[in-house]
Amino acid sequence: MKKTIFYIIILFVLSFNLYAQGSAGSNAKYEFTKLVDLPTTGVIEPGSISTEILALPFGVVIGKVTVSPFRNFSFGISYGGENIIGTGSFKWYKKIGLNAKFKLFSDTKLIPALAIGFNSQGKGLYLDNLKRYENKSPGAYVAISKNYKMLGYFSLHAILNYSLEVGDDDKNFNFQLGFEKTIGGFISLVGEYDFAFNDDKKIIGKTYGYLNFGIRASISNSFTVGIDIKNILQNKNLPQYKNLERGLFVDFVQPVF
Repeated sequence: MKKTIFYIIILFVLSFNLYAQGSAGSNAKYEFTKLVDLPTTGVIEPGSISTEILALPFGVVIGKVTVSPFRNFSFGISYGGENIIGTGSFKWYKKIGLNAKFKLFSDTKLIPALAIGFNSQGKGLYLDNLKRYENKSPGAYVAISKNYKMLGYFSLHAILNYSLEVGDDDKNFNFQLGFEKTIGGFISLVGEYDFAFNDDKKIIGKTYGYLNFGIRASISNSFTVGIDIKNILQNKNLPQYKNLERGLFVDFVQPVF
C-alpha cells in the first residue's frame, strides 16, 4: 500500500503539464511553502495541487502531494524511502507523512504573516533503533513570515516547533530561522538555521545546529527547481557524513478546480 502511494505521488508530478507558475523570483505567482526544511507561512492558491519530489543522499527520494481546498488552508501526504536511486533493494519509510497548514494572518506593513501547521515527514535515513528520521520532522509548529521590498523582495521566516519523534528521549521544543532573497524575476536564494534543540544529545546532532542553503529557479512559465546544500556545519555524528550534503528539489503547482 505504501509503495503504491509513493508511485501515485511520482506519477502526479510527472503527469502535470507545463502551464503551472513557479514560486521563485520577484515575478513568482505562488508563495514559498518552505525554504530548505523550514516550513513558512506560505500556502498554495485555493483550488491548486502542489506536487514535489525531493532527492537526498543515500538514494533517499520523497514524494509529496498537497491540495488547497480553500484559501489559506492546505493538507497533503508524503512518502519515500532510502536507496530509491542507486543499486540494491529499496528501503521504504515506516510511515506515510501527513501535513496540514492554516494561515491565520497575511503579511501587512505592520504585522507579519502567521500560520499554524503540522508535518510528520522527516528526511534522510530512518533510524529504526531510535524511531526517528535522521532529520526530524517539524511536527506541530507555529510559523511567522515578514516580506520586504529590497531590490526585489527579501523575506524573513521563523518557526517554533515540537516534533513527535522522541524515541531518542530528546523532547525539547525547537526554533528555526530563515530567509528568502529574490535575484531577478525567476531566481531566489534561501537559507535557514535550525537550532536543533530537539537533537542536541549528541546521538545524531553535535549541538552546532543545522545550517542549510538553497537556490530556487522558476523554469519559464512551468515549475520550480532547486539545489540544496545542507548540514554546512557538519552537525552529525553519523559516520556516513564527512562532507556537505546535496539535495535536488522539483515542485509543480497546478490549478485544478
